[in-house]
Amino acid sequence: MTSGLDDRPSATMFTVENLVNMARSGEIRIPHFQRDFRWQRQDVVRLFDSIVRGYPVGSLLLWRRPAPAQVLKLGSLEIQAPAVSAARWVVDGQQRITSLASALIPDASRDPRFALAYNLRDQEFVPTPAEEEPLIVPLPVLFNLTRVLQWFQKYPETLEYVDRANNITQTLRQFQIPAYEVSQNDVKVLQDIFDRMNNYGKRLSRAEIFSALFADDEGIKNRLTFDKIAEHLDEDLGFGTVDNDTVLMAMLARRGPDVKREIRNEFGGEEGGSRGNHLGRAIIDFPDEARDTAYQLGEAAMRRAIAFLQEEAGVPHVGMLPYRHLLVVLTRLFAHHPSPDSRSIRLLRRWFWRAAVVGPEVFKGSTTGAVRFLVFAVKPNDLTGSIQELLSLVDYPKTPPPDLRRFRSNEAATKIVLCSWWANMPRSLDDGNPFDREDLSEVLLDRPTALDAVRYIVPRSTIPHEYRLWAANRALVPVMEANVASIEPLVTQRPLKLSEAAWQAALASHLISSNMASLITEGRTVDFLKARQAELQSQLTSFLERMCEWNFENTPSLTSLLVEDLAEDVGRA
Repeated sequence: MTSGLDDRPSATMFTVENLVNMARSGEIRIPHFQRDFRWQRQDVVRLFDSIVRGYPVGSLLLWRRPAPAQVLKLGSLEIQAPAVSAARWVVDGQQRITSLASALIPDASRDPRFALAYNLRDQEFVPTPAEEEPLIVPLPVLFNLTRVLQWFQKYPETLEYVDRANNITQTLRQFQIPAYEVSQNDVKVLQDIFDRMNNYGKRLSRAEIFSALFADDEGIKNRLTFDKIAEHLDEDLGFGTVDNDTVLMAMLARRGPDVKREIRNEFGGEEGGSRGNHLGRAIIDFPDEARDTAYQLGEAAMRRAIAFLQEEAGVPHVGMLPYRHLLVVLTRLFAHHPSPDSRSIRLLRRWFWRAAVVGPEVFKGSTTGAVRFLVFAVKPNDLTGSIQELLSLVDYPKTPPPDLRRFRSNEAATKIVLCSWWANMPRSLDDGNPFDREDLSEVLLDRPTALDAVRYIVPRSTIPHEYRLWAANRALVPVMEANVASIEPLVTQRPLKLSEAAWQAALASHLISSNMASLITEGRTVDFLKARQAELQSQLTSFLERMCEWNFENTPSLTSLLVEDLAEDVGRA
């Protein structure tokens, strides 16, 4: 049984300025059993908004004990931390402290999650603009009194807002956060506290539990985590941020087909994996594999799966991936079959889109059942058999296409629609150039859906209520002007820098004809929506017929058939 604390916690208060300075100096440390940083930009904005409003932001729990000299990473902040005799290790409050330090220290605030500014006119926190705007002050400037004064000297036309800026600066620096500090030698006691705090009322995710179980010692440099894997995949492929639970499930799928298996003994132990399918024990394809090797090869397999999605299946970004479990299945397949032939790639694309259209509901237990059946279909030494079994599991050719009368960016049906639009190679209505994956990646950042890349064609408020959810009033336009109410001016009036032919081509890439645009100009908005809805339906049907290939034979590649024939000949000999 775990013992209790040696001494009672001492209560204290830290200002935001105190916490930022301690983080900068390397006095703040993150213990290995802590979860990875998981907040997104909107969470960081909410924290700062609460501070300026004077709302409570919760208390901290800090563990006082020595810390070695090390290169410390706190969010996007990298610190050459010296040895500290009584460092403050964060047991509870990592997300808040990391967000404060990363957003308020200049070198760290380049990360899009933390690149925030304060709009003095609108009195709200916003992303830092690409170019300086006098009334939008970056938080590292606002947090430093000297830099605030320099800002107003540089932009004297904004002096009427100087009092407001000073108030925000003072509030940020002096805001107090309560903290409990404990001194305890037994790490298991702190792990027990951490477990209780994160499982009573707000449970840890499976990925967070896994990360804590296999975190190991603090001193291992550059060790892969689920956050780092997701970061690498986004940086290198522009696919967006894959959530940690999906990364975990993909890594587990690579190592064995039962992705719901007990994870506490994944890398050894009495209940460890087995090469065979024994009752009560999981099938592990790599039973002697070390933790770091599993992470590295898991990332490599995910990389191949994502490349397939982007280059062959037409899914450019995770925000347009209909179901996350399909990435898990693909990761297992590309782990065991890293270089499929062209015929297998085509059949795999066919399977992917059939599975996306059919959805997980055809499997017992919905998504849980789908991932179980599909992952088990992938056999390590049989690419042809794996793909054939995958195809057999989604053989429902009469499945209707998504309903275009309901456009919700967080729903699988809408993500399928968005992929069909992407296949039409949408162009900018401003300059006529086609959008690319980099445009999507830049606009969507860490977003889980493609909402920020979608624009209304005409203002939503001008449309009768029964048509407001229709896909016909949306267009895939991944540009940074997210606050634009609609793109109606670009649809109804040709920009001077575009030729008529280029403008018509840009409109056509969004399935808008000149006749449709004229309906908007004439005020016949509903007629426009009906006309475009019909065009979208035709394009979606054509896209799915091309991708799903329902009426085609699932004949394996000629190479695999020859191999089978040779094997039979050898057997007869």
